[in-house]
Amino acid sequence: MEASSVTENSSTGNDHEQEPVLNHGGTESNPETNREEEELDGEQVRRVLQVSAATGKFWHNWDKLKSMLSFQLKLVLSEYPEAKMTVEQQNASLGETYLELVTRLNEELHSFIEGPPFTLQRLCEILLDARSIYPKLLKLALALEKNLLVTSTLTVCTEPYPEMMPNPEPEKATEEAPLQSNSVQNGVESMVGDRDEIMTEVEADIEEMTIDVDAFQEMVGPSEANSTAAENS
Repeated sequence: MEASSVTENSSTGNDHEQEPVLNHGGTESNPETNREEEELDGEQVRRVLQVSAATGKFWHNWDKLKSMLSFQLKLVLSEYPEAKMTVEQQNASLGETYLELVTRLNEELHSFIEGPPFTLQRLCEILLDARSIYPKLLKLALALEKNLLVTSTLTVCTEPYPEMMPNPEPEKATEEAPLQSNSVQNGVESMVGDRDEIMTEVEADIEEMTIDVDAFQEMVGPSEANSTAAENS
């Protein structure tokens, strides 16, 4: 009876130890997280991540931000050709299947309970421009893993939320506008300079033509006089 009791306690203890692992698991083990990610808007996610990428801080509830990061992570990974390869090709290219890779990285992200990793800024930078930074999925996976395998976390920022930061693209456009305007002006100036050169060349040609006409008149003059004299005679 005593041995049986020890076995039961041991089994209960093992089940208890496994619970955190299940909670850490990807969104598959958390239907609520799945629902949150389905309701997310891609453009909204990008705006929020752009703020963290620019400041290295975060203002949103960590669970909400975590869902956004998970959403963007899966979206980015799905854009690589390995996502459409066969299992054999994935194992040859990645050393694991695509599904295993996504699950592993997502679990590492969800292992942060209190707050995001202190590498949040770099993590957001990568997720916002992954294809340009890492053309190969394997290198991207290594970079993401490096930024997720840390222990230090950030605390939520209490400073005012940067209202102009969520949508930096219009600002970028307005900054580029003067440059485009200047380039147009420079183009006009360049055209004016070219026009001056052309006018100078045309004036020179006109002068040459004037000289040629004068010379022609001088040559024609005597011949006309001779023809007139001949007619009079």
